Amino acid sequence: MSNSFLDLMESRDVLLADGATGTNLFNMGLQSGDAPELWNTDEPEKIKALYKGSVDAGSDLFLTNSFGGTAARLKLHDAQGRVRELNRVAAELGREVADTAERKIAVAGSVGPTGEIMQPVGEMSHALAVEMFHEQADALKEGGVDVLWLETISAPEEFAAAAEAFKLADMPWCGTMSFDTAGRTMMGVTSADLAKLVEGYEQPPLAFGANCGTGASDILRTVLGFAAQGTERPIISKGNAGIPKYVDGHIHYDGTPELMGEYAVLARDSGAKIIGGCCGTMPDHLRKMREALDTRPRGERPTLERIVEVLGPFTSANDGTEEGANDGSERRNRRGRRRS
Repeated sequence: MSNSFLDLMESRDVLLADGATGTNLFNMGLQSGDAPELWNTDEPEKIKALYKGSVDAGSDLFLTNSFGGTAARLKLHDAQGRVRELNRVAAELGREVADTAERKIAVAGSVGPTGEIMQPVGEMSHALAVEMFHEQADALKEGGVDVLWLETISAPEEFAAAAEAFKLADMPWCGTMSFDTAGRTMMGVTSADLAKLVEGYEQPPLAFGANCGTGASDILRTVLGFAAQGTERPIISKGNAGIPKYVDGHIHYDGTPELMGEYAVLARDSGAKIIGGCCGTMPDHLRKMREALDTRPRGERPTLERIVEVLGPFTSANDGTEEGANDGSERRNRRGRRRS
């Protein structure tokens, strides 16, 4: 059976992923506090428009509208009994868009954090997390995704639970963490930690990396951290479109399409094979990223100084791996952010 994601990974030097889910859906009328997943059944044409926007901009793959699709997250909207339906439909809508495109497009089933803190710090047990992720994974598989896509994770325990669930679902997967706390995840994981972590699973991810976090400069420093470990596993970079700022009561990302084009080239040269955008990334950004990847020759691995020169300063002085950095002992509750 053909798998578009595996075919693209084998045939392309670099893949362009999609951009933000939340930013685009808010522009279509989604209200703050609403569950985007409910739009899979309530506003299916808008969800197909979301997917098609990425395809038309040049993306090789897009993520389904299922980031908050676990029972734990849907419970916040009294929809915990609709996990199978909402995830399956998210995938089916994606399959429809991909299968009618003029070129090969992969559909990745987005799986975000449960929003709960794992034991021993919190109350979520490993077994319950596996059960929740497995339920979502099976529904996305039923809907026809090519690959499962774990994203915006901060705790290694939650990453491990998802990996186990995806093996139970017998599905290939990719996984990213968000390195948004001075080069580490909220739970203290460094780029070096994740590069080692993924090799220990019985069914490791096809690709791994970083998404969201802070600005484009910071995520490239993390990508360089992955590459420095000598990993041969493909690296993912899905950075935000600039730095978030509050403007007139709304979050605005200041990254221009031109800046994201520069980011895409630097991400490729830093060692990433799958490159996309996260919060704030719109189709206009993706078009410039596609153009830059297609027209700019591959260059040498950039220095940190070069990254700052092109994309702006880092938001922290280091990448979290230096001696004496936060060891993750002061862990904070993180409910999990959507790709806004």
